[in-house]
Amino acid sequence: MTATVQMRAAPIYPARPDFFTFHNGEKAPLPFSRAEYDRRLAGLRCIMADHDLDAVLVTSMHGVAYYSGFLYCAFGRPYACVVTADRSVTVSANIDGGQPWRRSADENVVYTDWRRDNYWRAVRDIIDSAARIGVEGDHLTLAQQGKLSEFLGAAPVDIAPATMAQRMVKSDEEIALIREGARIADIGGEAVHDAIRVGTREIDVAMAGRDAMETEIARAHPDSELRDSWVWFQSGLNTDGAHNPVTTRRLEAGDILSLNTFPMISGYYTALERTLFIGEPDAASLRIWEANVAAHELGLSLIQEGATCSGICAEINDFFASRDLLQYRSFGYGHSFGVLSHYYGREAGLELREDIDTALIGNMVVSMEPMLTLPAGIPGAGGYREHDIVVLGTDGPENITGFPYGPEDNIVAA
Repeated sequence: MTATVQMRAAPIYPARPDFFTFHNGEKAPLPFSRAEYDRRLAGLRCIMADHDLDAVLVTSMHGVAYYSGFLYCAFGRPYACVVTADRSVTVSANIDGGQPWRRSADENVVYTDWRRDNYWRAVRDIIDSAARIGVEGDHLTLAQQGKLSEFLGAAPVDIAPATMAQRMVKSDEEIALIREGARIADIGGEAVHDAIRVGTREIDVAMAGRDAMETEIARAHPDSELRDSWVWFQSGLNTDGAHNPVTTRRLEAGDILSLNTFPMISGYYTALERTLFIGEPDAASLRIWEANVAAHELGLSLIQEGATCSGICAEINDFFASRDLLQYRSFGYGHSFGVLSHYYGREAGLELREDIDTALIGNMVVSMEPMLTLPAGIPGAGGYREHDIVVLGTDGPENITGFPYGPEDNIVAA
């Protein structure tokens, strides 16, 4: 049989706009002051001047949130914060209603789905006749770059390294929020520690920590967006990766455990990570754990203004090499904080790795988190990791993580 295709005339609808403004309700309280957003936009406009740009098209979740306060949920749709010499405008999809305007520090334009590429028509209307446009080259896809050329006809200039450098140095307001995140991460850690029992599933322990953090965020930050806080709690073989998902595995006596709590306040990430054991670890496991704790303490002592990321990495590498453990190191020894999550954001220029030579300066915030992973079948097998957050303040480096680490505090009775 041959399929029959029936054609019918397209229905006639009333004229609908390609984009519009939707000021529904009042502006919501944002995580930072008006002066803070003005400071960020002034920094971006300095970047524009340095690169001879007429406008900037910021498209990443972390970039849009940093300059506007609006943290979008893409769900397959493009979003932006368009900045010119005198305007800052978020561009959002109609599916979000008026929430993007309420959560944006400045203007917002809503594009509709009635016609393909209305997003680019909205951007074009804001940018007008800009000849050179700054973009985040590490976020703009090839498909979207083609649309940029088609609709704007402007020369794109990658400013991702410059905007990343701006985000790496935190304001006092940002540091205050990060401190709160560290405090709440400790609360999640306590809840996780208290929930550990032989026979309990990883997921049940993780939910206890997540619920404790979200409850405290709702209490202490009632105007924030309550989303994205999470816990990774791993046991046994599942500790071998820092980002392994939670499972339904039940805890057993003698297990190595990895506690990881991540409260999110208005898009700002903080973390607490600890190694634990159920019952006394064997001699091989204790030796590895104590070595990783010693590396952690060495690393904390090295975080200070003037130190370089690669220099810190080299000293910890030497420490592990002297104990024949360097081959078990899993990744870099730390990173920056700010607008980031497990699915957006990263200030790659401030990671403690061999190939990053950035020098630490005041108001940077970095973690120290050495990890060793020994594969199954080797004495002491498992993943060992400790993680603290250090603020480079006016009085020197300050560790703002309070949860204890090491065998004295984190051996849970079987």
